[in-house]
Amino acid sequence: MKLKRTVLLGAAIAGLLASSVAGAVEEQFIGLPSYRVGPYASGGSGVFGGWIDYMQLVNERDGGINGVRLTWEECETEYNNARGVECYERLKKKGSTGNTVFQPVSTGITYSVLDKAAQDKIPVVTIGYGRTDAADGRVFPWVFPLITTYWSQASAIVNFIGTKEGGMDKLKGKKIGLLYHDSAYGKESHAVLDRLATKHGFELSKIAVAHPGNEQQSQWLQLRQLKPDYVILWGWGVMNPTALKAAAKVGYPREKMIGVWWSGAEEDTIPAGPAAKGFIAAGFNVAGANYPVVADIKKFVYGKGKGNMEDKARIGSVYYNRGVVHGLITVEAIRKAQEKFGKGRALTGEQVRWGFENLNLDDARLKALGATGFLPSLKISCADHEGPGVVKFQQWDGSQWKVISDWVESDRPLVRGMIEESAAAYAKEKGIKPRDCSKEG
Repeated sequence: MKLKRTVLLGAAIAGLLASSVAGAVEEQFIGLPSYRVGPYASGGSGVFGGWIDYMQLVNERDGGINGVRLTWEECETEYNNARGVECYERLKKKGSTGNTVFQPVSTGITYSVLDKAAQDKIPVVTIGYGRTDAADGRVFPWVFPLITTYWSQASAIVNFIGTKEGGMDKLKGKKIGLLYHDSAYGKESHAVLDRLATKHGFELSKIAVAHPGNEQQSQWLQLRQLKPDYVILWGWGVMNPTALKAAAKVGYPREKMIGVWWSGAEEDTIPAGPAAKGFIAAGFNVAGANYPVVADIKKFVYGKGKGNMEDKARIGSVYYNRGVVHGLITVEAIRKAQEKFGKGRALTGEQVRWGFENLNLDDARLKALGATGFLPSLKISCADHEGPGVVKFQQWDGSQWKVISDWVESDRPLVRGMIEESAAAYAKEKGIKPRDCSKEG
């Protein structure tokens, strides 16, 4: 009996130790290839600050995702492609199950790691940016350009201009200038805008601005000569306030300037001063701290002195809220993956990929998360890694952003057709056999 009791006691102790060890490793690691220095630091610091604050909220308020706490580590890329690849390599094997997801918030870095990520089975999530044809999940199973791609954004901007003119037929004969950042990001809109110009009969003039964008004298001389009816600002960083000030200098109305979402933050308008008033920009999230999700961050994170933002005035800004969107979507994909692969345990990147592909953030779920109106509802599938492809438009009133539209859709048939056409060409070039989504579970 003594021996039996000793064996049982030993087994119990071993079980407790095993449970303790198991509990110690149940942490979900997320590598953050951030950029808080360099010419685009204002964007990076806001996005990654909001993202980290949301993950901290989930840990502090909820105890993690079904008991699995989130851990993370930043790796500074300076928005540089080579550094981004270095960060990818440095982060990919961290944590008990390796890096969960890679989100570079950079189109150039995205292009640089696509093949590596597929080999390493780590999902690459590019919310609102990156390679547009990756929205075809049959060809790009590891890439998720969620909510809206650059092609969808460009198309939605054209639709918004059409609405302002009184109908899409009124675009015929109009002149639209595209002032774009001379990079992979800046060029991503060209193909779809060319197609839309042909479809609607407007004249498109593309004008490049070299990195970082603080020299635009010759570009605005061209625009003054062209006299476009609208200017689409596809800018980034210092390029944006420089463009707004240059427009004011030559007398071009800011109400006729429509920015992509990288051009529509407080960091773009405040430095431009009065020259920014009237400027309009697209976005897949809105500014404002009057959302329950942001209120919870203030209460559970900043109330405990664990906030990531040194400048608390930026909480609720466009970039900050965009970071919260990144965090929210990532957490919900992990939560979804746990439903299939087991709650209360850390998951591999391959398992979390399934979570992203089966994500369904409907209105009820967004309400439960305190994010109604904060971002659009989002449903992803095997074939469609984008989702709704919608944006809202906000206008700068001189001191803050005001929402001036509901969610505006893109020309979905045209954009999706281009996505499938481009993805098929990529598959042929790379010798990829597209997945049969009817067989995916």
